[in-house]
Amino acid sequence: MLSYRHAFHAGNHADVLKHAIVIQMLQYLGQKDKSYWYIDTHAGAGVYALTEGFAAKNAEFETGIGKLWERDDLPPLLADYVAEVKALNPDGAMRFYPGSPYLAWRTMREQDRMRLFELHSTEIDVLRHNFRDAGRRAMIYAGDGFDGIKALLPPPPRRALVLIDPSYEDKRDYARALECLQEGLKRFATGTYAVWYPLVTRVESQRFADQLKAIRPNGWLHASLTVRKPPADGLGLFGSGMFVLNPPYTLARDLKEALPRLVELLGEDSGASFKLEHRGD
Repeated sequence: MLSYRHAFHAGNHADVLKHAIVIQMLQYLGQKDKSYWYIDTHAGAGVYALTEGFAAKNAEFETGIGKLWERDDLPPLLADYVAEVKALNPDGAMRFYPGSPYLAWRTMREQDRMRLFELHSTEIDVLRHNFRDAGRRAMIYAGDGFDGIKALLPPPPRRALVLIDPSYEDKRDYARALECLQEGLKRFATGTYAVWYPLVTRVESQRFADQLKAIRPNGWLHASLTVRKPPADGLGLFGSGMFVLNPPYTLARDLKEALPRLVELLGEDSGASFKLEHRGD
C-alpha cells in the first residue's frame, strides 16, 4: 500500500514524540569518538514544507510542533528537539519541518554514516534531491526497508540506531515490523532499535506494545503519548508510541521529565496521558 504521504502529518504530535527521542539517542551515540550508523527503514522525503502542499492541507503541525515553538521553559529533551527544527527555519517562522533523516544528518559527525530506505517513488525522488550533496555519507535505497536492512547488519562500526517506522496503513506492517526487529537482533544484538507505532482503534495497534515487549524480557524502553480520547467513530490517530531496544541509559530519565509536559502542552481533552516503562539489562 503506497498511498501514504507523511507530509500530511508532518510535525504532528506523533512526530514530536518520535523525533525528540531520535535526536536524544543520536546525541548519546555521538558522545563516543567511534563512528555510528543511522538506518531508517521508511525514510520519507526528509524535509517537508509546512506552508504549502500536503502539510498545509491538514496543518497537523499546528497542534504538534506549533504548541512548543514559542516555549522557553521546555525540558532538555524537548528544547533540543525544538532547536533542531528552528535551525531549519532561521527566520523564526515555521516554514519547513525536518523528518528523521534530516534530523539525523544534522546530528551526525563526519565519521558517521546514514542508510535510508524508501519505497514510495515520489518520496524517494524528493529524498534524493534533499540529500544530493551528502556524498557517500548518506546512501539511499529505493526499496522495502523491512527486507533491505538485513544486508546492512551488523554495520562496520558495530554501533547503530535503526529506526523502524512504517505508516501501518497496511495492517501487515505490524507483523513485518516485529519480524524486522527480531531478524535485526539475530544479526546485530547490540544495536539500538527504535520502533514507532500509531495509537489507533484497530486491534493490531492495541496489542502491538505487548508483542514488542515479549521479544526480550529486559533491555527495552516503551514510551507512549495519547493526546485525546479514542474517537467515537474509530477513525484517526489519537496517540503514538516508541519502543526502544538497547536504549541509552539516560533516555528514561529524560522522558520522565518530558512526557508530562507533552501531555500538558499537546493534550486536547481528558484522554491525554502518557506511559513510560523500561526494563534494564
